[in-house]
Amino acid sequence: MQTPVARDQTPTNPFSAFTQFWEDVKVVAQPYWYPTEAEGRAFADVIRSWGMLILLVLLIVGLVGINAANSYWNRYVLDIIIEERNLDKYNSTLLLSSLIIVAVVLLVTSLRYVRKKIVLDWYKWLNNHILKKYLSNQAYYKINFKSDIGNPDQRLSQEIEPIVSNALNFSTAFLEKVLEMGSSLIILWTVSSQIAIYLVIYTIIGNFIAVYLNQKLNKINQEELQFKADFAYCLTHVRNHAESIAFFQGEDEEFNIIQRRFNNVIKNAETRLNWERGQDAFNRAYQSAISVFSMFILTPLFIQNQIDYGQINQVSFACFVFSSSLGELIAQFGFLGRFSSYVQRLAEFSDALEVVTKKPENLSTIKVIEEKHLAFENVTLQTPNYEQVIVEDLLLSVQPAEGLLIVGSSGRGKSSLLRAIAGLWNAGTGRLIRPPLEEVLFLPQRPYIILGTLREQLLYPHTDRKISDRELEEVLQQVNLQNLLTRVDGFDIEVPWENILSLGEQQRLAFARLLITHPSFTILDEATSALDLTNEENLYQQLQSTQTTFISVGHRQSLFNYHQWVLELSEDSKWQLLSVQDYRQQKSIVMTPPEKAKITRDTSPKNKLQVKPKISKNIDIITGLSHKEINILTDYSLTNIRSKASLGKSITTKDGVTYRYNKDPKVLKWVRD
Repeated sequence: MQTPVARDQTPTNPFSAFTQFWEDVKVVAQPYWYPTEAEGRAFADVIRSWGMLILLVLLIVGLVGINAANSYWNRYVLDIIIEERNLDKYNSTLLLSSLIIVAVVLLVTSLRYVRKKIVLDWYKWLNNHILKKYLSNQAYYKINFKSDIGNPDQRLSQEIEPIVSNALNFSTAFLEKVLEMGSSLIILWTVSSQIAIYLVIYTIIGNFIAVYLNQKLNKINQEELQFKADFAYCLTHVRNHAESIAFFQGEDEEFNIIQRRFNNVIKNAETRLNWERGQDAFNRAYQSAISVFSMFILTPLFIQNQIDYGQINQVSFACFVFSSSLGELIAQFGFLGRFSSYVQRLAEFSDALEVVTKKPENLSTIKVIEEKHLAFENVTLQTPNYEQVIVEDLLLSVQPAEGLLIVGSSGRGKSSLLRAIAGLWNAGTGRLIRPPLEEVLFLPQRPYIILGTLREQLLYPHTDRKISDRELEEVLQQVNLQNLLTRVDGFDIEVPWENILSLGEQQRLAFARLLITHPSFTILDEATSALDLTNEENLYQQLQSTQTTFISVGHRQSLFNYHQWVLELSEDSKWQLLSVQDYRQQKSIVMTPPEKAKITRDTSPKNKLQVKPKISKNIDIITGLSHKEINILTDYSLTNIRSKASLGKSITTKDGVTYRYNKDPKVLKWVRD
């Protein structure tokens, strides 16, 4: 049951499309420019950002104003040169002309700096804002299976900066070009109202055509982002699985996969190229027609001496400014399509992060209680989409310093139970009692190898801990990694550890973290699968020496030597909890059991088994009844019997005798209370 965050299709109604676009813009812009949440940006930071934005607007207005005034000044200077031919008067204009040039240079330089500064500040904040949402409440994990959002890494690394830069560039360009077009129309109106009216009508018609052309480009740009993201992910996938591909010699197949995705990028680029060709032709013709049109009207007026040369130059300049501003404005609308695609994808991503971290409404979840021990109380665990029950009514308690081994065939939910303990999966019912996660260390089958030095690898996730090199060397010795320092020059050298360490070495490195951390609880998911039995025995002995409570998932029979209890997950969400000795007997696993007194069994004609426990008089070992023997003497199911054993509860048989499960490793039987 994935969360349907992404839009299925682009709205065909222009008003609906604009409304959706505006909602997307609010998602990425409002938290920065107009925060409404208490934990949002500081008020002083918001005021500073608005101050920079107001300064940017003033610089734009000042630049447009001085350019408009400069057109009148140039008209005046040209009249002196062409009409009056007065050199002294012309020389007197040079100082002001120079000051105007200096002012324009300062305004343009300041405008560009302030605009880039705003973009940088906004980008830095928005990137951190989205990144915090991505890494909070395990959203980076949940979004992989609770949402249909793809390529989150690309959305973070490549699609945030274009949003802020395009947003500000479009906003400032729109304001600047509209002001330039407005000032140009005012200048034209003072010379020829007819030209100004024609230009307004011409502009309205042209913008309608430009909007139509941009609609197709919007769709092409959205497809381009998706195809490029898929292509980039494909290349990353090859890099991450290079060794597996090399083992399989799958280069040809990988090339075909990459080529298919690259072909999508090329086809999209060709479509965009063909469409932009027509759009470029329209833009060029649209701008050129303005200048030609103005000359058709002005030339006869100049010949008839109705206007002077300075006015012709001013009108020509105003028409040029108008046409170039209009062309840039149309081009910005073209960029707006790409900007819209970026905004839509980031808004989808941001919405998805919020959705996957929300607590589900009207859906049952496992209640987690933090205490200093680990227990499942009638826990029914389901997959995150609530479509499959993994284990039902699980009831057990892991005692301090004991080891629980979870076994079962592949796909029965062994690792899912570990995810529940870690808080990654909580779909279901019941109560999970566990210590705070800060006191739990998880060792997966493929350890997480960070990008950092050997010291940081060993201290992760608390890399600021102060431990001497001598202590770290002793830990490496304990996990049989003492030769690691001969391969790198000290603890503070950063190398690609994931490439130079084998999986077995990575697993031993994970155990080194355990010995450094000394957690109260340890969860091991196939954590020794790549190790030989000697190294496995060494590491588990080191683990037992720490007196930590640990839960392991594994298939190796050798793991029975290091645990007291076995939880077996079977079909139809069923389970059974047995002592290691009982489980080995049940599965006929070869072992060398400690010597125990025999249990007397008498079979009646009705095939009912009568069991009487007795205490050996020769050795100081208590013997008792197994779970199956108690099952025969009571009305309890095996599941309830195992649960009561785990919780330390007593059981009364049909004949009124009360038994309690003795958890002493030498006993592990039901004995008389």
